[in-house]
Amino acid sequence: MNKRIRLLIPAAILLGIIGAALGYFGNHRAANDAALKLYGNVDIRQVQLAFNGSDRIAQMLVKEGEHVRKGQLLATLDTAMLQQKVRKAEADVEAARLAASNAANTYRRTIKLVEQHYVAQQQADDAHTAADAAQAVYHAAQAALELARMALTDASLFAPDSGIIQERILEPGDMATPQRPVYTLAMTDPLWVRVYVQESDLGHIRPGSAAEVSTDSFPDKRYQAWVGYISPSAEFTPKSVETTEVRSSLVYQARVFVCNPQGELRLGMPATVTIAPDQTAAPDNKHCSNP
Repeated sequence: MNKRIRLLIPAAILLGIIGAALGYFGNHRAANDAALKLYGNVDIRQVQLAFNGSDRIAQMLVKEGEHVRKGQLLATLDTAMLQQKVRKAEADVEAARLAASNAANTYRRTIKLVEQHYVAQQQADDAHTAADAAQAVYHAAQAALELARMALTDASLFAPDSGIIQERILEPGDMATPQRPVYTLAMTDPLWVRVYVQESDLGHIRPGSAAEVSTDSFPDKRYQAWVGYISPSAEFTPKSVETTEVRSSLVYQARVFVCNPQGELRLGMPATVTIAPDQTAAPDNKHCSNP
């Protein structure tokens, strides 16, 4: 009996060591296979739109919440005076063109008279100077016309990119200047989630890695996403970011671009980013598929 017990004890110890090793490696593998979860907020670009010119606003063509496309006309200034300046500049150009043409013809006739010894060379020199001066006036008139036309163009405000009118600041009748914003435009493409990655997790994330984004507002929905940018430098954890580590630990800011086909994601919305492990090959380009 004692002999049997002595044989069972080493076997039991060996089985215990094997079980512990299997448990360790199983837990280690499970930890490596676990998806990386990051927490952040939805972020977008915002642009303050203003006229290049200064005058009273004649028309405000869009309202808050409206979707606008790139190049769409959003507002116009009162252009009555600007149109009058353009017409005057066009007339000045035509008059200067005729004067330059006449001065050039006079110079050519004077040259012929000099060759025939009917007039002195000084008259030809004076005619040449007058022709050059008339040509300079013509070029100046053309430049003034271009400026007048540019001012008329600047009286129209166009959307620089597609997005949503977030705020309508001025109204018809208000005085617009380049320093006074007229609209706030929220550019919803691209849209991203701003997250912070701990140093220990940098090995599990890379630009181009596929990801999923979820929110508390739509818990049953998953949004297609990908890692677009990882900061090359560390920073202290912002106070608004909750992590399991000490708040003063160093983290790296990252942008996770996300598709928003239904327009459900909003600026500042808390979001959870899930990145699958073992993504050995990151694609060069990512884009949103059609909804």
